[in-house]
Amino acid sequence: MTILTVFVQMLALLVMIGVGFVAAKAKFLDGHTNAHLSQLIVNILNPMLVLSSAAGSVGQVPLERLGLVLLIAVGMFLVFILAGTLLSPAFERDPLQRKTFQLMFVFSNLGFIGIPVVSSVLGAEYVVYVSEFILVYNLVFYTYGVALVEGKFSLASLRSLINPGNLCCLAALAILLLDLHLPGFLLTAVDCVGGAASPLALASVGFTLASADLKAIFGDRRLYLFTLVKLLVLPCLMLPVVRLLPVDPALVSVCMVMFGMPVGSMPLMLINEKGLESRVCTASILMTTLLCVVTVPILMAIL
Repeated sequence: MTILTVFVQMLALLVMIGVGFVAAKAKFLDGHTNAHLSQLIVNILNPMLVLSSAAGSVGQVPLERLGLVLLIAVGMFLVFILAGTLLSPAFERDPLQRKTFQLMFVFSNLGFIGIPVVSSVLGAEYVVYVSEFILVYNLVFYTYGVALVEGKFSLASLRSLINPGNLCCLAALAILLLDLHLPGFLLTAVDCVGGAASPLALASVGFTLASADLKAIFGDRRLYLFTLVKLLVLPCLMLPVVRLLPVDPALVSVCMVMFGMPVGSMPLMLINEKGLESRVCTASILMTTLLCVVTVPILMAIL
């Protein structure tokens, strides 16, 4: 796939974000509606897209490939945790607020943005691999992420691992491992519902942009360097390691997309819950989401 093809696909995603932006400015969406839309996407639409991808890949995904992707996902988070620990002091002097940068290095938007990007750029059949990254993401978030902010590990946080997204990811892996074939009517329903995930998720991002102070966001010079490191430098450093593994080029592309995803919303929710200053995190989410339209094609061109 050429860089031009990937760039055109990313532009299409940007247009979908623009639809949400225009809808918000035209008052077709309000904050209440967008909040419920986000819950719908996270708890129903994205899980259905993952299930659809798995159901369509039955008999086509070798078990050793699933195991390898899981290993890569674990390795990705170990690298991100190390990078956040080592690099965050360069962005923030205050030890408490430094935790924000550590969270932003580690927790990317693998579902809300990652699924639409993988589906659009590489094909819906590759979304099933994203489910493995999401499972590891959630495990790391409710252990390392919560412990980082609270200063201690809590078993109570693990209860949050039981959610529709994780359950559907596990169901998707079970479908592949057990070689299960869904009935035709159920497969059609799952395909149709899952198909709504990508455009609505991107429209929701556009709504968030419409209500943001873009001048303040793009005025923070630290965030430009942070965005460069997160979206380009770290993925490029991890690429040679992935190439040493016995994976086909398409799977390397999936991994690079996962490596280069923008900051996710989960760190922001955790920061708000614990009473930390959230402006930097909000700005980073928006800036990295916008600029990944440019950085993802660059990563694909490097392959």
